[in-house]
Amino acid sequence: MLLKVHKSENSEIVSLCDDDLIGKIFEEGKLHIEISERFYKGEELPKEKIILVLKNCNNANIVGKESIKLALDNNIIEKNSIIKIRKIPISYMIRT
Repeated sequence: MLLKVHKSENSEIVSLCDDDLIGKIFEEGKLHIEISERFYKGEELPKEKIILVLKNCNNANIVGKESIKLALDNNIIEKNSIIKIRKIPISYMIRT
């Protein structure tokens, strides 16, 4: 799994994805996602560190079976927040 933190002046977005998805594009009907290196290729970190970052962030894009499972198992996202494109699970988490 690869984690990347995108920071701007007013916000922070965390991207987490399974490393084997980098550079791939998935489309199904009107749904489309590109797992670009620019947005998703981050650091490979221990699961404990990934969990800590996800639990403390306000916005996250999570893509891939392993990444989604980690987020679900640690109560970061709920099952009903997951969509699938070509069997690839995706969740966008926003906390207010």
